Amino acid sequence: MRRRDFIKGVAGSAAAWPLAADAQQSAMPVIGFLGSTTPDEYALRLRVFREGLKEEGYVEGENCRTEYRWADGQNDRLPKLAVELVQLQVAVIVAASGTPGAVAARASTTTIPIVFGVGVDPVKEGLVASLARPGGNLTGVTNLNVEIGPKRLELMHALLPKATAFGVLVDPTSPDITDTFTRGVQSAAGALGIPLRILRASSDRELDSAFATLVQSHLDGLIIGPSTYFSGRGKYLAALATRYGLPAIFQFGSFTAAGGLVSYGTDETEYYRLVGSYVGKVLKGEKPADLPVQQSTKVELIINLKTAKKLSIEVPVSLLGRADEVVE
Repeated sequence: MRRRDFIKGVAGSAAAWPLAADAQQSAMPVIGFLGSTTPDEYALRLRVFREGLKEEGYVEGENCRTEYRWADGQNDRLPKLAVELVQLQVAVIVAASGTPGAVAARASTTTIPIVFGVGVDPVKEGLVASLARPGGNLTGVTNLNVEIGPKRLELMHALLPKATAFGVLVDPTSPDITDTFTRGVQSAAGALGIPLRILRASSDRELDSAFATLVQSHLDGLIIGPSTYFSGRGKYLAALATRYGLPAIFQFGSFTAAGGLVSYGTDETEYYRLVGSYVGKVLKGEKPADLPVQQSTKVELIINLKTAKKLSIEVPVSLLGRADEVVE
């Protein structure tokens, strides 16, 4: 081969490299991730979600990529963000941000597979036909964060056996979750003979007002209900509890890590790993209609002993022994 022809051949190959790389990138399946809060709040969830993906053979940036859309704690943004993902023609939508995200994703498409993560019965919510045979383009994972509301009240009663009344903080913009949670906690309170005061908040200003009301009403402690809005305010809720010197329990470990007294809820490492695994199965070609809805059954109890001491609360040895983690 003549030198001039060789140089032309090399130049032609080099020019084709970017095109080949672009083609390879475009050939990757694209995951659409619909998040209810912010990337920072989802740091742990994203890590274990990616572990679940990897278990099925998918690694972001290598053989799949993800388009993220974040609602920053504003549920009313979820429908528009879901439509954006549909317009991108993603291969699958992850709606693991509770019921509002799952409902928004379902309304946006009847063809693109959706993997949800919710704390309510997805059959009652109309997301699937049945747990064993979802039947449509949705499947996913459920958690226990609504069901274990009564257990949170029992834990607070064990920490504060002389308490005469508790407050319950709920989000009125999530009635499906709030109503079920409230009924369960009220039933448990009736059995324990403890009055409850229900307070509602769906903004930071309302949260501030609710905490001030709790203190003015001389309530002994607070049970914070599940909510996609609250889930993005774990640190803020802990800061309010600290400011007002109020014993409180929430579902996320970020709450106790930031100074809240107790967290008791679904272990997110199991929950989001299951979501990631199901997304991987869908990318492999399995149909949501044939993937049974799974339930994340592992829960974790975290007690902030430092906060308990500041509040002059003597934590029973029996509770410390049951705790998955103790913050000291």
